[in-house]
Amino acid sequence: MAQIGPKGLARGLTNYGDAGFSLYLRRSFAKSMGYSGEMLARPVVGIADAKSGFNNCHRHFPELVEAVKRGVIAAGGLPIDFPTVSLGEVFLSPTSMMFRNLMSMDVEEMVRAQPMDAVVLIGACDKTVPAQLMGAASADVPAVQLIGGPMMPTSFHGERLGACTDCRRFWAMHRAGKVDQDGINEIEGQLATTAGSCAVMGTASTMASIAEALGMALPGSAAIPAVHADRLRAAEASGRRAVELVARPIRPSQIITAKSVENALRVLLAVGGSTNAIVHLTAIAGRVGVKIDLHRLNEISDTTPVLVDLKPTGQHYMSDLYAAGGIGAVLRELKPLLHLDAMAVTGETLGERLAQEEGAWVDRAVVRSFAEPLAKEGGLVALFGSLAPSGAILKRSAADASLFEREGRAVVFASLDDLAARVDDPALQIAPEDFMVLQNAGPKSGYAMPEAGYLPIPQKLARAGLKDMVRISDARMSGTAYGTIVLHVSPEAAAGGPLALVQNGDRIRLSVKARRIDLLVEDAELARRRAAWKPPAEVPKRGYAKLYMDHVLQAEHGCDFDFLRKA
Repeated sequence: MAQIGPKGLARGLTNYGDAGFSLYLRRSFAKSMGYSGEMLARPVVGIADAKSGFNNCHRHFPELVEAVKRGVIAAGGLPIDFPTVSLGEVFLSPTSMMFRNLMSMDVEEMVRAQPMDAVVLIGACDKTVPAQLMGAASADVPAVQLIGGPMMPTSFHGERLGACTDCRRFWAMHRAGKVDQDGINEIEGQLATTAGSCAVMGTASTMASIAEALGMALPGSAAIPAVHADRLRAAEASGRRAVELVARPIRPSQIITAKSVENALRVLLAVGGSTNAIVHLTAIAGRVGVKIDLHRLNEISDTTPVLVDLKPTGQHYMSDLYAAGGIGAVLRELKPLLHLDAMAVTGETLGERLAQEEGAWVDRAVVRSFAEPLAKEGGLVALFGSLAPSGAILKRSAADASLFEREGRAVVFASLDDLAARVDDPALQIAPEDFMVLQNAGPKSGYAMPEAGYLPIPQKLARAGLKDMVRISDARMSGTAYGTIVLHVSPEAAAGGPLALVQNGDRIRLSVKARRIDLLVEDAELARRRAAWKPPAEVPKRGYAKLYMDHVLQAEHGCDFDFLRKA
């Protein structure tokens, strides 16, 4: 169906009370940039560029922008790039998660306010891709998601290294006294040596996989390394496709549906993806009115095998996945479980795509067959119970299964500051069988739900050889991390959830088999504690921080703002 209404520069005219004058003035100012009248008559494809000097993942974006422009011009369109908020994962305080919704609003409003018939969204870093997809879903202008791509791993002392699972592994060794200061300084310069996002199946790569599984990114584009020539060819193809969408629009609301979201969940589980992706996919789906039910997540997880052998749960890197067949190889194995009638940005259904890829080569060392998976059940599981009435998440594919069914004594840290002050104190009363509990690190905590759920093993236990123990919090965990870690406990402590009432010495029971996590304290005692509880965070009085605290939702709603979700 052809697009109805004004196109190109005539879209969304600035209102001076005279539409003819508005278009005349707009064209005049556009010509000041050297455009010819012929170019200004073409359909406009916006290019949302999330480049920033504070975002190492995006340092190659100038090349990608030029490649997208090449594709747009070749297809008969006019490419116009524009900047948006950029979320450099390790450069933001208190955490990039706080600003994901801000970036989504920036993308939504700029796509809607500026005259573009379609848009190519270029993102790579953890929160960038979900923010762009959230904004695109809300603006509902035809959009193509272009992934920036992962880093390449580095050869170092006879082994391959890549950010950031290896970052965490060496830091744990450093804390345990097995790598000295000179050693950790040398490793620091070898973990991230090319452009791109983390080289493993962390949050960035998981969201890239989800973008392709949803149908918002071109087939085969999720896993291409950032520095590979194919990444530039994918950029050019994305620009071409964006122009084609002007004549025959397919909007994000037609692509991001209940069926494609469930397909994306299957892929998330099969690749052993990041726990963060549950929060992000929930937020993306919420923008089009699709709900992700954590009970349904468990049903899907129990019937979806882990097929991809990548760090942090396996051995390989994203560049290996690309060489092995990419996300297409995963989709073909999952075909019996997928909704094949889900529409993609290409104009084809998933079934039509997979039919064209029938018989494509796959490296079974990286992508296992459905019949011979790495694990018969998906990588993530949702827990419920008296400690997490609204749910919590455990990445079982990255955890020690021997810790899945046990009861432990709570060792409580009231905040991140408290954790930092006491975790390595030799006087800390803690044993390997205890449960570490971190409070007040959720969305409304004042820390804005950082990736602090990967609580460090207390130094005295780490130096004794302990590598894992049960850790519980309302925080998130980096997709590059591993361990028996219960995350996203909801309601969070800062909102007065049961997690806020846990005290040192309380007994907690974890049962992954029963999908439960329970605080074993009498109701009368909990009522007494609740009566004495006070919110830990002072509500900001101005700016984005106030907007965030006033409107951010809990983890099971994707930590989106209440006024941005579609009813």
